[in-house]
Amino acid sequence: MNHEDTAVQGMVLLAQPVGENDKRLVLLTKELGKITVFAHGARRPNSPFVAAANPFAQGRFVLGYGKTAYNLHKAEITHYFRELTMDLETLAYGSYFLELAAYVSQENLEGTGELALLFYSLKALLSEHFSNTLVRRIFELKTFVIDGAYPDISHLKLSETARYTFSFIVGAELKKLYSFHVEEGVIEELSRVLDDYMKRTIPREFPSLKLLS
Repeated sequence: MNHEDTAVQGMVLLAQPVGENDKRLVLLTKELGKITVFAHGARRPNSPFVAAANPFAQGRFVLGYGKTAYNLHKAEITHYFRELTMDLETLAYGSYFLELAAYVSQENLEGTGELALLFYSLKALLSEHFSNTLVRRIFELKTFVIDGAYPDISHLKLSETARYTFSFIVGAELKKLYSFHVEEGVIEELSRVLDDYMKRTIPREFPSLKLLS
């Protein structure tokens, strides 16, 4: 790494083809928040970035800064989450997590919390111990908490279990988020709260959610 390069820890949220051989990546990084990175030659079969320049790839990225965006110089990937691609529903949930993270993340604002949340949530999706719906609702609520605004449930009619679950998710350390189970009825209560909140606060649709409807 030369003195002009920047090393960051992050995950690829989006990868789009550019020209004949390149890719445009959106990375969520601990140090710089959400950034745009160009991976030149990444679509060539012999490129060192073939595997790294794909959604879900997480690790260390060495970047150089061009005229308008970063350029990828090196990637050391620690997690690819390839198992997500083996099931269409799980892949849709994982892709939605990336889409929501890309929507709420900001440039030049460190993304440590959201990056860790993504990691733990994708791991939970791959676990047989949690329903995908519960993982989705935990991810959504904690994303809003990290972003600084989340639903006010004080005036809502909810069961005591749903209120406790909501409060636990809000206050829990990230590594302890996926440490409980609740009945389907509680998940349905959380779903109603979060669906209503998103309709009121997020003026867009997420493509991956359409695959789950």
